[in-house]
Amino acid sequence: VQLVESGGGLVQAGESLRLSCVASGINFSILTMAWFRQAPGKQRELVASITDGGSSNYEDSVKGRFTVSRDDAKNTVYLQMNSLKPEDTAVYYCNARRFYGLVSTNYWGRGTQVTVSS
Repeated sequence: VQLVESGGGLVQAGESLRLSCVASGINFSILTMAWFRQAPGKQRELVASITDGGSSNYEDSVKGRFTVSRDDAKNTVYLQMNSLKPEDTAVYYCNARRFYGLVSTNYWGRGTQVTVSS
């Protein structure tokens, strides 16, 4: 299983970025996909997730600014990030979770850096 993120970069506050994560080696359509982020000196935190049925969930600080979506035909999950703030600066990681009943297996990408300047 391989997850490859792209789309990170350096932007100014108020600008937008769209992250992409392409999955291979697994049946993408049955996965719950998520984006996590980790800022320097902080723990990794969940930013947004989307189930195989398309239900999404967001961390409070990004609600109304970020949108997670998926294209099962392209094995890709996206994170549209608008109105970016300096506190959004972090390495963003793609996560895939496959459930086997109550048990799940996690897969991670290597991350993409997002830097927001003030």
